[in-house]
Amino acid sequence: MSYLGLIKGLASTYQAFEAYSASHVKKMGLTATQFDILATLGNQPAMTCKELGEKTLILKGTMTGVLERMESKGLIEKVANEDDGRSYKIGLTKLGDKLFKKAFPEHLQYLDKAFGKLSKKEVEQAIQALKSVKAVFN
Repeated sequence: MSYLGLIKGLASTYQAFEAYSASHVKKMGLTATQFDILATLGNQPAMTCKELGEKTLILKGTMTGVLERMESKGLIEKVANEDDGRSYKIGLTKLGDKLFKKAFPEHLQYLDKAFGKLSKKEVEQAIQALKSVKAVFN
């Protein structure tokens, strides 16, 4: 069971990244989940809730509440789905788009401070290692 150390390493690395990232996102007045939705919808056409869930990996139960809070903040809007009258699509409002254009590049710069400590080779090796681990489960 030599993989137990790998599981612990993956989990602790994700937790460290999430804490680092979320602290910056919080300063922008968003939760990590709200930022994920904002970043996913940015520069994209409106998408269904299902599509948004697939791109963000946010669970449906969580998604509904987060979308309601973002809608009440005026960041997203629901529009009729022309392809399926039973559903709607979600897109950024002008306010949401303005926040995306400010917050997304700012957050990338923040992340660059941490990831910039790694060489290009180290980043590529980490990506390949993660792909190898993921392939075990597919």
